Amino acid sequence: MPTRTSTSPGDSHADAAPTSVPSGTTGSPDGHTTQGLRSTPGETFDVEPPYEPAHDDLPKERFLDRELSSLRFNSRVLALAEDPDLPLLERTRFLAIFAGNLDEFFMVRVAGLKRRLEAGVAVPTASGRMPREVLSAIWSEAADLMQRHGRLFRDTVLPALSESTIALLRWDDLDTDEQKSMQELFTDRIYPVLTPLAVDPAHPFPYISGLSLNLAVTIRNPDTGEEHFARVKVPPIFPRFVTLGDHRFVPLEDVIAAHLDQLFPGMEVLQHHTFRVTRNEDLEVEEDDAENLLKALERELQRRRFGSPVRLEVEESMDEHVLELLVSELDVSTNEVFHLPGPLDLTGLHGIADLDRPELKYPAFVPHTHSHLAEVESASPADMFAAISRRDVLLHHPYDSFATSVQRFIEQAAADPHVLAIKQTLYRTSGDSPIIEALIDAAEAGKQVLVLVEIKARFDERANIRWARKLEQAGCHVVYGLVGLKTHCKLALVVRDEGAHIRRYAHVGTGNYNPKTARMYEDLGLLTADQGVTADISNLFNNLSGFARQRDYPHLLVAPESVRTGLIDRVTREIDHRRAGRPARIRIKVNSLVDEATIDALYQASRAGVQIELWVRGISEIRPGVPDLSDHITVRSILGRFLEHSRIFWFENGGEPEAWIGSADLMHRNLDRRVEVLVNVPSRSHVDELGRLLDLALADGTASWWLRPDGEWERHAHSADGERLVDLQSSLIAMHRRHREAPSVGRR
Repeated sequence: MPTRTSTSPGDSHADAAPTSVPSGTTGSPDGHTTQGLRSTPGETFDVEPPYEPAHDDLPKERFLDRELSSLRFNSRVLALAEDPDLPLLERTRFLAIFAGNLDEFFMVRVAGLKRRLEAGVAVPTASGRMPREVLSAIWSEAADLMQRHGRLFRDTVLPALSESTIALLRWDDLDTDEQKSMQELFTDRIYPVLTPLAVDPAHPFPYISGLSLNLAVTIRNPDTGEEHFARVKVPPIFPRFVTLGDHRFVPLEDVIAAHLDQLFPGMEVLQHHTFRVTRNEDLEVEEDDAENLLKALERELQRRRFGSPVRLEVEESMDEHVLELLVSELDVSTNEVFHLPGPLDLTGLHGIADLDRPELKYPAFVPHTHSHLAEVESASPADMFAAISRRDVLLHHPYDSFATSVQRFIEQAAADPHVLAIKQTLYRTSGDSPIIEALIDAAEAGKQVLVLVEIKARFDERANIRWARKLEQAGCHVVYGLVGLKTHCKLALVVRDEGAHIRRYAHVGTGNYNPKTARMYEDLGLLTADQGVTADISNLFNNLSGFARQRDYPHLLVAPESVRTGLIDRVTREIDHRRAGRPARIRIKVNSLVDEATIDALYQASRAGVQIELWVRGISEIRPGVPDLSDHITVRSILGRFLEHSRIFWFENGGEPEAWIGSADLMHRNLDRRVEVLVNVPSRSHVDELGRLLDLALADGTASWWLRPDGEWERHAHSADGERLVDLQSSLIAMHRRHREAPSVGRR
């Protein structure tokens, strides 16, 4: 969720288009080369090439379409907004999340398809469809979804909000006093900011920035009778819905529209309509060993503002001649024009969902300290190093507090005089991050601090550039990742002098080091002092920052070299177990399942009789339940209060279960164009705990969506007798609350 895009299909944001690098070499920004972590050259579009199968006996039409699967994910988000059993303001938030997800889908995925067509590289996708065919299907399905979204807001949620004394009004609904108050607000604060832009021979059609809300205004000169077009941008610096007091609101564009005569004195305002443009906002950073990556990215961020349009949203009431002008000037096709009920841009509903009306929201939930860390809290704050020395700690956020675990781990390392060094990756974090402050404190205290900042984290690039410079100024060693690869792994390593020996402590996570999203995203993390795991992480950091050529990590799988091959090897091992009569089963939890090589391996395992249970939040290209192909494969999806973001890879392994957690989704970008890490969970008790989590989530009695072979999803929210099925996240909240109330029982 970017303001809680809690339900975006892949990572919290999609990733930028890959870049080309010389074959066999991965460069670093200072000109060094790093062997052992190589990118895949040649692909310059964020649309995947056709897949050449390893097994020619598999049917050609075995993959679902990636883009349409993404749209169907967003349809599931919309289904939550439609659910009358959910609290009203949560339904309102899901309306906002849907709108934000669709914005990003057009900015990145649709833009990528269009770019491929324009470049003349329109080859079939893995599903067998041509990009133009996919685009046509997207336009049709997206139009239906946007209409469904707009009608749901207007016909259902808006009246329900009104019944709960939250009124989202239009200008004509305001009483006289409210209109007078808005007139004063307009005169004092809004009018000075506005810049009306006319279109005539002396004034060319203005540039319309992406995702900005605009008024298309038709005016007439009363002296000459000539009609003119003008555009007024709705300033994004003001709240989307202006408060009137007492939980009454009016759209900002209505306030502006009611006072257009002040913007065009002496002219007649004939009509006005709102519209909104979505542009290609994907990044294409051409990296070169001799070029500073930071400066290259800053230049590209300036270019992003001028991406080509990929969608035009207009109010249903828009005049035909005004629409013709917009279509012509913006150079969009009629398929890219979406006529919607107003108001446009419902991402602003996040502000309404944030209202202090607890009775209209999920029950309050406060994360608590993990029981194994609470055991050592008698020394306040808890001695993290004593706790981790005693045993590994498997964290499950947001049920386990991020602040009293991961954040405290870094803060304590920064303050501990026995700590010699801290090494950490940062992909996204909050603007006022206590973790960044702790790293700065550590550097200023003389500790060796290495921070690998991924400045190409899409839509967070500017913030990450600021953090990088702030860290450098404090004396941290800052590395910007590897040319051609994004560093997406979530790793922290602490080196501590414990007298007789040096000991290393580590955190491996599935989510970002972001205290804010850690309260809304479901993620896993391992705090460990295991010598094998920490040695591997130490070697990996050396690989990322210097000339190290380490390739073998016994306790880790590291992309782009070994995540795909390591997982496929373990799938093949399950086939061998099955054929030998030993226990065999595969259970995987990911955000998205797109990698065709991995899918083909799962198909082969299913054909061999291995039971495969997949828990996929967002996109899935696999077709479950196809006779003689995927009879033994089921796919479930769970959406809800928290963003299901963790990745788990669990294998029965002949009766000796094995589990891996980490940052990698089963997507090409993760496996080929990112540095990702999966860690082999060392403790059998933690492997069993992950197994119990999967048992609960994948049980028929747990509410979820079930994927059909045709790519459609069926919602299973109620039993045959109408009883609501178990809500996974509510169940886990209750479970953790019971454990806190009975600490002697323990969790692990």
